[in-house]
Amino acid sequence: MRRLRIPPIFGDLVLTTFSACDGLVFDRPRSCPACGGPATGYDRKNRHFAVLAEPDASTVINVVVKRFRCMVCGKVFSAEAPFYPNTRIGSPIVDLCKTFGQIMPSSRVSANLAFLGITVDRWTVRNYVLNNRHRTVTTTELYGIEFPLSLVSLIALVASAGGNDPMDSQKVLEACGFKSPGV
Repeated sequence: MRRLRIPPIFGDLVLTTFSACDGLVFDRPRSCPACGGPATGYDRKNRHFAVLAEPDASTVINVVVKRFRCMVCGKVFSAEAPFYPNTRIGSPIVDLCKTFGQIMPSSRVSANLAFLGITVDRWTVRNYVLNNRHRTVTTTELYGIEFPLSLVSLIALVASAGGNDPMDSQKVLEACGFKSPGV
């Protein structure tokens, strides 16, 4: 099987998109998932959204996710954020691993992600592909290659936002395919 012919401009778009997400805060309150009770703020956690491989060093892109405590049952839970359960990187990258993993082995997926500037080792790719079989990923074709719609939507959002405007975390959630609270 031949290597995917991903245009270098797409790699630059991916790097710019994930860099724009650095420091985003996901803090929109929601009701308790266990009992539906009201919640109050608890703390904030930094989560790795992506690890970008740049020529001189790797850059970790972090987002801040606020956690809440239910005032009825006491359960601690996180605000809605673009992460799937039991994953350590952002959902667009997991979608990309799953999309590429359907047509090539994990080691090749890892190499293609590295070409895009994203660092994910082959064993992590393998785990994300195997553990997310039940989750369907909507894709679209760009440059003759299937890419997850969540990544393409996020790229479009960053491109339309402009460089000086701060990113809206709610719009990032929607671009990544997560429903808005209350919808």
